Amino acid sequence: MTDRKTQLAENLARVEERIASACIAAGRKREEVTLIVVTKTYPASDVRILHELGVRHVAENRDQDAAPKAAECADLSLTWHFVGQLQTNKVRSVASYADVVQSVDRTKLVTALSAAAVREGRELGCLIQVALDAESGERGDRGGVAPDGIEELAAAVESAPGLRLGGLMTVAPLAGPYAGRQRAAFDRLMEFSSRLRGNHPAANMVSAGMSADLEEAVAAGATHVRVGTAVLGVRPRLG
Repeated sequence: MTDRKTQLAENLARVEERIASACIAAGRKREEVTLIVVTKTYPASDVRILHELGVRHVAENRDQDAAPKAAECADLSLTWHFVGQLQTNKVRSVASYADVVQSVDRTKLVTALSAAAVREGRELGCLIQVALDAESGERGDRGGVAPDGIEELAAAVESAPGLRLGGLMTVAPLAGPYAGRQRAAFDRLMEFSSRLRGNHPAANMVSAGMSADLEEAVAAGATHVRVGTAVLGVRPRLG
């Protein structure tokens, strides 16, 4: 086993132990939580190692990095999640490899994703990114729609050809009433998820929690956690 494979295996085992312990503490079954490994800034060789180690869900946040990496790993059975803020001029590329776009936060993006998905002959899963730090009608500092815009976007996704409404996603906010209160933020997201499922029963995916706060996300009820640093290591600073 190579040094890198050994390192990733050990890191994955630690993350798995954290998720399993969090599930036990929350009275949940381990299979209720899916680990998505965020592979941004890391090479395709790491993605291949992760696949060998049993990882099946990976995430990227920049199309210029993700597109060539996805192409290089096209032979692997992976579900690719796009989790970054998405500009409409990148949509056509993202729609060619992503299985799920977790950062849907405006109707213009829904329209663009629908057109691209139809063109590619693919169905894209879509999560609405909720900004818990955004006022009505605004977007969050890290992307996302204000909570009062969830239903309008959900209806737009559900009626758009080529798209499937999967659920909700959030990033714990750095400002506003939920700053530093990850568990409260994730509990709030679960309230929105429950409300959403009232009108869209199949939209039951809740993506929340990262390396530092995955336990809080599992405790709140998240179905997917997005973990990068705890698996791959601290990323080198750019520039």
